[in-house]
Amino acid sequence: MVSEAPPFWWTKADWRARALWPFSWVYGRIAGLRMDRAHRASVPVPVICIGNFTVGGAGKTPTAIALARVIRQKGLKPGFLSRGYGGSLDVTTVVDPEHHRARDVGDEPLLLAREALTVVCRRRVDGARRLVKEGVDIIIMDDGFQSARLAFDFALLVIDSRRGIGNGYLVPAGPVRAPLPNQLRHATALLKIGGGTEADALIRRAARAGKQIYEAEVVRLDDGSLKGVKVLAWAGIADPEKFYRTVRETGALVEETRSFPDHHHFSDDEIADLLDRAAALGCTLVTTAKDMVRLEPGHGRAAELASASRVIEIDVRFDDPMAPSKIIETSLAAARARKLREGMSK
Repeated sequence: MVSEAPPFWWTKADWRARALWPFSWVYGRIAGLRMDRAHRASVPVPVICIGNFTVGGAGKTPTAIALARVIRQKGLKPGFLSRGYGGSLDVTTVVDPEHHRARDVGDEPLLLAREALTVVCRRRVDGARRLVKEGVDIIIMDDGFQSARLAFDFALLVIDSRRGIGNGYLVPAGPVRAPLPNQLRHATALLKIGGGTEADALIRRAARAGKQIYEAEVVRLDDGSLKGVKVLAWAGIADPEKFYRTVRETGALVEETRSFPDHHHFSDDEIADLLDRAAALGCTLVTTAKDMVRLEPGHGRAAELASASRVIEIDVRFDDPMAPSKIIETSLAAARARKLREGMSK
């Protein structure tokens, strides 16, 4: 079971955050030292790390997919590297979306594997070496910015414009993964997603530190057929409210919502409850692509829920259409410089 982030992380700091501050100080001290002093292993291809400042979703996976598509357009072969969070396999695995289940490899790797070669591995260095062996030209590492022991050539930190960094405190008092000065020092650029203002202070701080700032928006890929339709929206992601806003933007009439923890694996009772409640309300079920891949075929009424639910697909669209190309070209140049330095030091 994957735990759910406490709601107070995403509101103005209160007594709970202040009471946990001493633990956050210790956590931050260790996390910062790990980032600054860690020895990072190198691989012979460029590595782009897609990370975020905080625990929880900010749009890393759709951003990684958007970059992979541009890499393919350039005639290069991208490969995704993931820890496989939420999966059970602890060996280096090339993900097969036709045969692996979310319980095996995690939900996000299944989505990534639909786009490009994807490897899951608890030890990202081993996973990166496997991708090199498979012939990829560029590795896109989904998450792992604060903890991976792999040298990366470009670190793009994604930040949600509505949530920002929550109350600004470090784990466990808040959602921030490591001290902001340490994170900014290792970042190459920031990607602000959406038109909110909660991330603006951090964006200005990053810009003053000389970091490149990109902006993007989440775009719905629906055909308008949900307009006026009564729906029961359900989601087990880090920020379900963001999905529910997207559902309302389609014109659907949201009669009820059901939220579950991020990466949640659904029980037979939960599946039956969703189906029965939708039937009682006369509603169409709608969910995310990430939740859909966790409905294992042949597991209880999972196939029935999958058949009854409509998926609202999303895409990340950069405000500057050339931004992905700029990121990729900068990564290629940085990798060449890294390999030159490594050659000179031998």
